[in-house]
Amino acid sequence: MAVITKDKSTVTVLKAFFRIADAWQLNREQRAVLLGSSTRSVDRWKTAPATAQPTRDQVERMSYVLGIYGGLHSIFGEVSLADEWIRRPNLDFGDRPPIDRMLAGNVGDLAFVRTYVDRWGAGA
Repeated sequence: MAVITKDKSTVTVLKAFFRIADAWQLNREQRAVLLGSSTRSVDRWKTAPATAQPTRDQVERMSYVLGIYGGLHSIFGEVSLADEWIRRPNLDFGDRPPIDRMLAGNVGDLAFVRTYVDRWGAGA
């Protein structure tokens, strides 16, 4: 597993991930699943992001989460609905909330939700 060299942008992305996770009210286990990591690593990264050494897969996962968040806020604006959307049942997700798909554990599931939000935002 390739490890990304630690730099300021990685720390910035990691801090943004945790702000989003807080806004989405994700627990430790959910954060770990989204990051493809252990809860222990998630706890360590949250308290000391400068020490984090995420893999390429983990950086990709963070990127998808940031994209989903940004897309939702561009659709809904800075209202709570943008953050609540991931927990609301959605017919396009089998009447399940999108967070269920995101928490399936595969990076492809994050990519699916990101693509869905991007297409929705583009009016497709």
